[in-house]
Amino acid sequence: MNLVIRSARLPSGVGPVDVGIADGRITRIAPRIAERGAHEILAAGRLVIPGLVESHFHLDKALLGAGAPSGAATVEGAIRATAEAKRAFTLEDIQRRARRALEMAIRRGTTVMRTHVEVDPIVGLRGMEAIVPLKREYAWAIDLQICVFPQEGIFKAPGTEPLMRAALKLGGEAVGGVPYNDIDGRAHLRLVFDLAREFDRDVDLHLDFFDEPGDLLIGEVADLAIARGWQGRVSAGHVSALGALEPSALAPLAARVRDAGISILVLPATDLYLMGRNDTRNVRRGLAPVRQLLDAGVNVAVSTNNVQNPFTPFGDADLLRVANLLANAAHFGTADDLLRVLRMATENGARAIRRADYGLVQGARADLILLDCTEPAEAVGVIPERLCVVKDGAVSVTNRLETTFARGRS
Repeated sequence: MNLVIRSARLPSGVGPVDVGIADGRITRIAPRIAERGAHEILAAGRLVIPGLVESHFHLDKALLGAGAPSGAATVEGAIRATAEAKRAFTLEDIQRRARRALEMAIRRGTTVMRTHVEVDPIVGLRGMEAIVPLKREYAWAIDLQICVFPQEGIFKAPGTEPLMRAALKLGGEAVGGVPYNDIDGRAHLRLVFDLAREFDRDVDLHLDFFDEPGDLLIGEVADLAIARGWQGRVSAGHVSALGALEPSALAPLAARVRDAGISILVLPATDLYLMGRNDTRNVRRGLAPVRQLLDAGVNVAVSTNNVQNPFTPFGDADLLRVANLLANAAHFGTADDLLRVLRMATENGARAIRRADYGLVQGARADLILLDCTEPAEAVGVIPERLCVVKDGAVSVTNRLETTFARGRS
């Protein structure tokens, strides 16, 4: 075996166990593995979890600066402020900020990320040209997926559709959409699904990002997913308006979402910051109803979304910190609750972006984190230090841990 992690505890509570790794995959998990590994790590009863999955991130507009510009404290204001900032984006600037954000996430244990990359008449294909090369550059530490994202709308910004097609040919692996920022949201959705079928890509939407459920589109997205045969290939981020529904209205809608195989991506740092702005008392949290959706069988994941830009003027790309924020805001406090939130940042995120061979099971790719804690609930509840990150069976990050590895890139 290339690597054996000794005396680890798993999120299921099982342990201590040894985890054997060869050729980039987990080959065995057992109370004791007799054979020696070429390299070994002594976990000493600490927790090992799968690599974190950022199922919804924005590398191209990350790190524009902590603190929001004046007048950007709404969804519409953040879109306007970012559109203005994009006019000055260069390929070099996008790459510089994206590298910083990637390395922040990598240091904190993210091994898989889907990033939305904006294409529109303002920025053209500069975002794609900047981000696509980073997939290979950072493959030693993270698997990067790219979603082609029309932030400025499609019909509202003529010329965006051909740019989306070009971006999909350049390496876009999912088709993004933002119907609430277009002149015809339903036509926007139909075109996104048309492109998904034409290029055989998943669909990943920003959707129903409102306080009130006046014109919800999630039900129509579920119908489209079923009609187009795209069950299990659709994700929807934010969907905060679901939180304003009465239980009697939410239940049948959640069942439609579940039956269509749509994953809901909750983005608490952004959603808590931008929603509820017009409430003068009993200010709502502005989150999708996480517990009710999970209980209904919907796949729900948690992700960071933005770091230090007008949509989220803070953050350090630590997904466990974002998971902790969600646990606080969504009232997930028991040990079992915290384990559910951990799954939202790992297994559920992997399922949302259709990452195969993932998890702490025999045969899965060996993407693991050794945390400086012993109880599964502490992973989210305490935000422990990442002592060691393993990517494809090789150590990519070490921190205060004696191992025989030297960190390196290949």
